[in-house]
Amino acid sequence: MQDTANGFDTPMLGLSRDEWLAQLEQVAEANGHFQPLGKRHWATLVQEKPVLLVTFETIDSIHKRGDTGHPLGWELVRELGWSHLCILSDGDTWFRDPEVMAYFDRLSNEGFFDEFDEVVFYGAGSCGYAAAAFSIVAEDAQVVAIRPQATLSPRIAGWDKRFPQTRKIAFEGQYGFAPEMAAAADRCFIIYDPNQSFDAIHAALFARENTVLLPTPNIGMKPEEDLLDMQILYRVLVKAGAGTLSRAAFYKLYRARRAHMPYLDRILRKVSQKKRPFMTALLCANVARRLKDPRYLRHLDALAQEADQGRLAS
Repeated sequence: MQDTANGFDTPMLGLSRDEWLAQLEQVAEANGHFQPLGKRHWATLVQEKPVLLVTFETIDSIHKRGDTGHPLGWELVRELGWSHLCILSDGDTWFRDPEVMAYFDRLSNEGFFDEFDEVVFYGAGSCGYAAAAFSIVAEDAQVVAIRPQATLSPRIAGWDKRFPQTRKIAFEGQYGFAPEMAAAADRCFIIYDPNQSFDAIHAALFARENTVLLPTPNIGMKPEEDLLDMQILYRVLVKAGAGTLSRAAFYKLYRARRAHMPYLDRILRKVSQKKRPFMTALLCANVARRLKDPRYLRHLDALAQEADQGRLAS
């Protein structure tokens, strides 16, 4: 693929919403299609083969990444020649609009997903919900969802009060209960922080025979951002597209957290708050030795001075 000619290297950061959508439409139409789905959703398709990546993304999340301003899947289009279907929303909508459902109905009825050797559905948060919910349209798909909600129906998840804007959104009916829809997938991988109680409860609702729960303690409220910074999210998706993603394969990649300073800083804060100076010293010594980070060395020196002065709790 010639990136310059097909537009996948076109800078799209810093554009207004309308300018960005116009540029997105231009690139998508040159390589597949661009279709509005009601007032708040759009679909872009880049069709190559043999693997199709289906991502659910918001305009805001794309721009907050601050890299290229492109939908996440374009990286794999450029590097691997994958096909990419991006379902885009303006804000968190959980993709519950009838136009989005009708679009997937049409693709399914036309046998679109049967054209590919492998189909991977991906999303995070509200987009993770959608990735799992709509994966039912592709038989034996792979699903990778980061901290997804299983549903926000008051009947099932009335305990989750984090999203008051969903009170007018109907989660019942077609494509409604994401765990039930994802049960038709070959494998459904759920990445979440078990220390985030609501996320952990939603993850538990996904437990099925085909589900692989991947707890990532202390990754916090923005796991997608961390996995991108660790440079492993794309590798996770590539393994899913090759049918080789597994619990062991994920955690082998996730060892990258040992060199990811935001993650290590969270661990340091957590251990320090628990007033466990010995564990804190072990952590600081490990990081200072491996990564040569001066902050951790200073922290270790301060602990040593406090110990010498008898000021550390036993």
